[in-house]
Amino acid sequence: MKKLGFIGGGNMAEALMRGLLKEKVFAPADLIASDVDSSRRRHLKRRLKVETTEHNLEVLRSSRALLLAVKPQNIGEVLDELAMAMRPRDEPANGAKGKPPRPVKLMERLFISIAAGIPVARMTGILGAGARVIRVMPNAPAMVGQGMAALVRARGASKADEAFALRIFRAVGDAVALTDENLLDAVTALSGSGPAYVYLFVKAMADAGVTEGLPPELATRMALKTIRGAEENMRQSPLAAAELIRIVASPGGTTEAALSKFAEAGFSDIVSNALHAAAARSRELGRA
Repeated sequence: MKKLGFIGGGNMAEALMRGLLKEKVFAPADLIASDVDSSRRRHLKRRLKVETTEHNLEVLRSSRALLLAVKPQNIGEVLDELAMAMRPRDEPANGAKGKPPRPVKLMERLFISIAAGIPVARMTGILGAGARVIRVMPNAPAMVGQGMAALVRARGASKADEAFALRIFRAVGDAVALTDENLLDAVTALSGSGPAYVYLFVKAMADAGVTEGLPPELATRMALKTIRGAEENMRQSPLAAAELIRIVASPGGTTEAALSKFAEAGFSDIVSNALHAAAARSRELGRA
C-alpha cells in the first residue's frame, strides 16, 4: 500500500510531492499519482520517480490516503467515481466467472481535498456519512516551499488524520488546523488570494521606480528585495507593525511623504475592501 496517492498531477500536486520527497517525509515508492494528461504522468515519473497512472481507482485501491488535487468544477465527478468504487457490488449474473473486486471500505481511506470552495458537507454527502475528509486551503508559494495552508477536518476524521495532513503541507511551508470551516473563507481571502496582492504591490512599486528613471530590471529587483527584507525584519522584531512603520517614517522625511499619499488614497480601506470581496466570493463558490 502507498502512503499517499494524488488524484490530479498538476502544479500544486507536483509541488507537494517534491516537498515531501525533499523533506524526506516520504520516499518515491510511498507515492502514486493519477492524471488524465499522459505528458504530466511522464513528467512526474521522470522528475520525481513516483508511480503514475491514468486511473483514479488505481490510486484509491493502492493508497491509504488520497489527496484530491483537481479543479473545483471536476471534484463532483471524481468523488462520484470514488464513491461508486466503495459501494458493495452484486455477484456476476448468468453464470459469469469471477467475482467483482472487493469494494474499498469508506473508513479505510483518508481523503484530503484542496479543491477551492468545496465544503466538507458536499464531500461527505457524496462519499458517505462519516467519511474521513479533510479540506485544505493552500496557496501558490507552496510551489517554492513557502506556502501557507489552513485545514479543517470532518467529524469522521481523527486527530491523527489531521496531524498527517499537517505534515504534508508543512513540507512546503507552514500549515494550521482550524475548527470552524467558515474561517476558510477568510483564509482564502488572506493567504489563498494574498500572493496576487503582493505581486500587484511589487509591480506598482517597480512601475513607479521606472517612471522615476530606474531601469525596469533594477526596479523589480529592488522592490522584491525590499519586500523580502521588510518581511524578515517584521518576523524577527518584537515590535508591532505600527511601531516599525514609525521607526522608518522620520518626521518630515520621504517615507512620511509617501505614507501620507497612501492615507489620502484610503490604502487601508482598499486592502480591507479587497479582502472582504474575496471572502464573499469564496462563500458564494461554497454555496454553488
